[in-house]
Amino acid sequence: MQSLSVAMMKRIQAQGNNQEYQKTVERVFSDPQIQAFLNQHQAELTPESVQRDYSKLYEFFHENQLILQNQTSIAPGYQPKLLINAGQIDVAYVPSAQLRAEQRAKELRDRVTIISMPKWLPAANFDDFYTDDQQGSPSRNLALEEALKFCMNYSVDHFQPGLYLSGSFGVGKTYLLGATANELAKRNVKTTILHFPSFVVKMRQAIQNRTLNEERDQVSQAPVLMIDDIGADVMTSWARDDLLAVILEYRMQAELPTFFSSNMTMNELENHLAEDNKDNVEPLKAKRIMQRIQYLSREIDVQGNNLRMS
Repeated sequence: MQSLSVAMMKRIQAQGNNQEYQKTVERVFSDPQIQAFLNQHQAELTPESVQRDYSKLYEFFHENQLILQNQTSIAPGYQPKLLINAGQIDVAYVPSAQLRAEQRAKELRDRVTIISMPKWLPAANFDDFYTDDQQGSPSRNLALEEALKFCMNYSVDHFQPGLYLSGSFGVGKTYLLGATANELAKRNVKTTILHFPSFVVKMRQAIQNRTLNEERDQVSQAPVLMIDDIGADVMTSWARDDLLAVILEYRMQAELPTFFSSNMTMNELENHLAEDNKDNVEPLKAKRIMQRIQYLSREIDVQGNNLRMS
């Protein structure tokens, strides 16, 4: 039994069409994908029906050629696909592998809300977190292990404290927060990660825009929140009491896991929070905030080489 593609070429040749047209037809019916499609659906098609629907076969062939030549097709990012629709040959357009990858990447990016963080953060991942003999350290390995454990065990139905990563400059605290947020995104978990000193400035602007409550609530209610570089600046009483304390109180009551990074240990941060930028000393307010931080996270002192200098 001769194939439909061969039968169609003979039929068109017999009709005496112009040579250029016949060459195009031959190229269409010589296409491996079209041949495979026609062979697969021989029981459903006849030479007459194939001739009737030749325009669809040509459309499929033509669009594929444009894609192979990196030219603009009728539906950029989509791949043509032949199918049988109500007994007729038709062409559908499905997302290409590249488009699917781009859509997947966008979905992951959309699950991580970034506020005033480095541009490299969306690329951070556990595989590139230094644990080798040259750059690794026991505490860095422990931090990575605990971050992985958090990602694997995270559940909205069971509270799990985050991590408080303390340590000197450049040991990878911020990078590990970013890697954890990106790993959680792969697991369909939304995270907000923010640089706290910059966030305070942003919230001052929100007062003028009358959006403070809305923007603060969005941060407070994030399924997972990561506060980077807490304690980096001398804090005003407003930033401490009306911003940080309010966010942490909400998260403690709602049992929402929270991560922190700081150049200070928890004990050092408590002393730092006790004094505001006007030299007022209020240790009880600092202690209340630290009780919330200690409830929401577990401290790991990360030691190692300054990777920024490597």
